[in-house]
Amino acid sequence: MHDELTSVDIDQMKKELEERKIRAYKLREEVQRTREYGDLSENAEYKCAKQEFNKNRSRIRYLENMIRTAVVIEVKQIDGVVNLFDKVTVRYPEDDDDTETVRIVTTLRNDVFTNNISKESPFGRALLGRRVGDTVTVRVNENTSYPVVITAIEKGEDDPDLPISEY
Repeated sequence: MHDELTSVDIDQMKKELEERKIRAYKLREEVQRTREYGDLSENAEYKCAKQEFNKNRSRIRYLENMIRTAVVIEVKQIDGVVNLFDKVTVRYPEDDDDTETVRIVTTLRNDVFTNNISKESPFGRALLGRRVGDTVTVRVNENTSYPVVITAIEKGEDDPDLPISEY
């Protein structure tokens, strides 16, 4: 499966990749420097440096793979319909009409702590293409679902300041 990403996503990944490649050189030097401290089985500095080096190397491989396999999509805004990067306010009728505002984003910028919800998530899939006033059912799995009512749509655009996630 390929991730559908925007050109801004790709540009951000390329920028991070270049930064991490520069950082890799410095981390490699740190591993070599701490290795000289002696017995590696009791060398905490070496273990931390090696761990940081491996974490960075893993992220580099992830970014290279994402860039290589991504399908670049165009963001098409349609008035009155939930699209990618729109902020959507929903009401939960089963929870005393609580409301929440989320932004629909690409998988790369998903961050539930800031209410940036992936278009591939059950919540994102349920909202895309819908209109104000629609009641949609969010299907979490075969046994779990819940209704939400779309109460507002604020049109958005691909924001280069919206960071890509490191998860």
